[in-house]
Formats: sequence, C-alpha cells, structure tokens
Amino acid sequence: MTARILTTCAAAVACGTLLALSPLTAQAATPAQAEPTLAAKGATLVDGTSGNTIFGKDADTVRPMASTAKIMAASVVLDTEDVDLERQIPVQQEYRDYVTEHGSSTADLQTGDKMTVRQLLYAALLPSGADAAYALADTFGTGATRAERATSFISKMNTKADELHLPHTGFTSFDGGGSDSSTPTELAKLAQYAMKNDTFRTIVKSKQYKGNAPAANGRTRTYTWINTNQLLGSYDGVIGIKTGTTTAAGDCLVFAATRGDKTLIGTVLNSADRFTDAAKMLDYGFGSSTAKSMKLRTLPAGAQRD
Repeated sequence: MTARILTTCAAAVACGTLLALSPLTAQAATPAQAEPTLAAKGATLVDGTSGNTIFGKDADTVRPMASTAKIMAASVVLDTEDVDLERQIPVQQEYRDYVTEHGSSTADLQTGDKMTVRQLLYAALLPSGADAAYALADTFGTGATRAERATSFISKMNTKADELHLPHTGFTSFDGGGSDSSTPTELAKLAQYAMKNDTFRTIVKSKQYKGNAPAANGRTRTYTWINTNQLLGSYDGVIGIKTGTTTAAGDCLVFAATRGDKTLIGTVLNSADRFTDAAKMLDYGFGSSTAKSMKLRTLPAGAQRD
C-alpha cells in the first residue's frame, strides 16, 4: 500500500513539473488582452501582409472618408504607366481658388511656380493640400477642359476601386471634399495596396518635406510641408499613412506601423480621439501598452490641420 502511494505521488509530481514547464500551458494561463474601447464610430485593424482582420468596430459600415481619399488619388498617379515623377507642372490660379472656395487644407502652392509630380504627391499627402490634389487631377485626367480632366481623374479613382474589389468605396472628388465614402475594411484594403509602392511608403512616413521649386518670378522658392499625421514620431513603429477631416466625416485616420517583422494597418472613421484610438488598436495588435504613455508630436504654428 505504501509503495503504491509513493508511486502515485511521484507520478503526480513528475506530471506537475511537466505541466509547469510546458510552453503551451504557460501561454494558455496568460490572460488575453482586452479589445480596445474606441471613440471612433468605425474602425478596423488588419495584418499588413495577409490582410487578416485583427480587430473591427462597425468595420463594414459605409462612412465619409474625408481626405483619406487622397490615398486613392496618389495611387492612381503612381500606377500611371511610365509615370515621370520629375515632370514639372505649372501651378494654376484655379488650384488656389479651389482651396478658397471649399475652405480646404492647402500646400499653399504659388501660382506660376513649377512643381514636380513627386513634390505634388508630398504636397497632397503631408499637409493634405487640395491645391496639390487638383494639380494632379488636372495633369493625369484627360479632356479638353479642366473640369473634364478632373472628372476623368475621379473616374479613374473609381475604376481603381473596382479593380481592387472595393464595392462600397466611391469617389466624387479628387481630394475627399465631396461625398467620398468607404468602409473601414475597404479603406484598410486600399491602404494595404498603396503601401506596396515604394514612393508612396517613402512619402507617408515623412514627418516633414522641404524642397525647392522654380518660382514664377524666375527665382527659386522653398516649400516646407509638415505631415498632419501626429501619430508619426509619437508611437514607436508608425510608418504612415493619412489623416482626413470634414464636418460630415469627423476626424479620420488611416495608419500603419511596423515592429520587428510584423506590420499592422488600420483605419479610424469619425473619431473624437483618432490618434489615441489608433494607438490603442496598435497596442492590441502588438500586445503592448504604448498608448498609455504616448505624447503626440506637436505641429508647429501655421502647419495645416486635417
């Protein structure tokens, strides 16, 4: 009887030791991280490689997207066959007038200056310049008049949405100032596509751009643009992507971050606290707690807010 008891106890101890050392058991004992509570009305977080959904909140509800529409505008330009990024485009007064008429964010392009296509992309994506987006639409659209070319460009944006199988995404403007709309899920899918382009990735991860352009008076003008995405430089690993704000859309954000070999892409639509929402979602995806101590990068006086 005594031997049997000792044998049973020894087996139990051995089993307990094995269980304690088992990584599977240890992993199961770790409490799962709670899903984030967001201010946003719609949001999603996906794996940047596979596109698999990690988190969502009303992720398939169609909402206005504001200036995040410029992600598609940039993609249409960059997907143009044999696009020359160093091609110089004269700034027209109509581009500035559009900003004034619509109260849009601006890159403050000066009439008569010559900007390269690459510079116009920076101008559209960092300070969210509607004047730069108009210049791109006027250049890459087709037609005899400026209105026809803008309409043609918007049509190309919608065609690209169809090609990417985004059935609930539609554009009525080249800058997000119209009734442009999408779902968090589809906007994340668009962002995943856009981030495959090296030029796009380089632009959207830049906190600032400074460059020269031939001025209308024959001299050289220096342009400096600050990225409106305050998550850049505030949350470790963030590499983009684009803000957007209108009365109808509220504050929106499309974002991406990489830590190690893991990239996450997310969207936040209509949020009273979009950068914190994004940080919470990234924490959830990375299994971290950065959002609690995050301090947002301050935009300098005079910088665009979008």
